[in-house]
Amino acid sequence: MSEPAGGGAKGTLGRLTAVRHGESAANVVFGRAVAAEDSELIVGGSDAQVPLSPRGMREAEALGRRLADGSPEGRPDLVVCSPYLRARQTWDAMAAVARESGHTLPAFTVDERLRDREMGVLELLPPPALRARAPEEAARRKRLGEWFYRPPGGESLADVTLRVRDFLTELRSGGAEEHVLLVAHDSVVVAVRHVLAGIGDPVPDDVPVPNASVSWWEDLGPGGAPARLVEFASVSHLSHLTGTGGDREPGALG
Repeated sequence: MSEPAGGGAKGTLGRLTAVRHGESAANVVFGRAVAAEDSELIVGGSDAQVPLSPRGMREAEALGRRLADGSPEGRPDLVVCSPYLRARQTWDAMAAVARESGHTLPAFTVDERLRDREMGVLELLPPPALRARAPEEAARRKRLGEWFYRPPGGESLADVTLRVRDFLTELRSGGAEEHVLLVAHDSVVVAVRHVLAGIGDPVPDDVPVPNASVSWWEDLGPGGAPARLVEFASVSHLSHLTGTGGDREPGALG
């Protein structure tokens, strides 16, 4: 896996692209657990170390082909990744495909503020397992909704948005390149959309962000003025892949 680089030179942020990682091994397990209503099917290990599934690798390569086949302005000057393994694997696969086509791409930078939503004691528990092991917590989650629900030791989506807002404020203050690409998670993409919509944007309901989807914005000047959303959660580059990717369980699948 390639090593992260330092930050880029100062410039004006004109375009921001946010990519959700490809399907992960946890996405596969969550999907199976939900389909079978199997409370015993869980994911082991640490969320930060969950890798891409074989399909996720193919999705990441498809992202790389989109990057290689697009216009030069669609290629980033700076790439910032979540520290989680599945996000870094996604960028590595994207970059490898694009470089095979002769394109020069920057090394990536890792920023902790782009990590997935922390689920605390519920980390990597599929919904059936959560309902079986902590029914009161499952009921509280349903009652409060994902935006405000904070699991014990974890974060709400509102908490994620606070750290993403801090990250975007830094980008928009003049310390970034012309085009920045983020490779992260569904919770981060939703937070980016909410922040870039500007002051007064209503709290999002469930906003589906498929695996390996692409969202991008233009006209990101300094300050808090709304950016222009050009495309959100596009998966047109995945049309050649058979089957579907991991379904999104808000805040749980990454």
